Amino acid sequence: MQPLVRTERDGRVLVIQMCRANKRNAVNRELADQLDEAFNLLEDDPELWAGVLTGSEGVFSAGSDLTADGDYWTDRGGEYGLIRRTRRTPLVAAVEGPALGGGLELVLACDLVVASDTARLGLPEVKRGLVPACAGLFRGPRALPVNLARELALVGDPFDAQRGYAAGLVNVVTEAGGALAAAVALAQRICGNAPVAVRASLAAMDAWLTGSDELGWRATGEAVSAVRASADHREGIAAFLEKRPPKWTGR
Repeated sequence: MQPLVRTERDGRVLVIQMCRANKRNAVNRELADQLDEAFNLLEDDPELWAGVLTGSEGVFSAGSDLTADGDYWTDRGGEYGLIRRTRRTPLVAAVEGPALGGGLELVLACDLVVASDTARLGLPEVKRGLVPACAGLFRGPRALPVNLARELALVGDPFDAQRGYAAGLVNVVTEAGGALAAAVALAQRICGNAPVAVRASLAAMDAWLTGSDELGWRATGEAVSAVRASADHREGIAAFLEKRPPKWTGR
């Protein structure tokens, strides 16, 4: 059986690649477990000073595999092995193609973002009768101008790398196929600095930025509960799996 996650060391950088491209790198139980193992390695090996998370075959990630029915939680990392993880090692997202729903929430869980001009970043959950449940509802407004974050969550249409760069989410924009190399180069620049200083700086910033996470998770939980009790939730998932337009009722 082919691994769903490949890891490769490039000096002190660990490249973590999602390899479920036939399912658009949507996260199920197996992919979550293998991602968790890779992120554990990144955090626990003192010889690794930075990481890069990327997709495969022109796709970053479509987020949650809806057929997994939410079964992608890990003890140490939470959803997808990353979303609730406490990290001290910098992580760079290298995005080619779509990073949608939980895919964008994976990006938002990273520290820096490199995206090629093929990247499409979005939270389409409302189009399926869902809400972003993996921190997008509060990490989005933290990383982006509030009205752009609202557009993502309420309209559901994606934006490209150039708009992400203009908004301050994307650090580097590359040509198609160039995101991984540029992300590794950025990670190597991090590794040229004192690792204790880098980790202490990241921890200090995270301590300030995540001070409101408890409120964010509580509000997200309330939104998820409200949606799951609705007929529109059932209709949205059914329509997505049946590849047809949904018929909303507002109930």
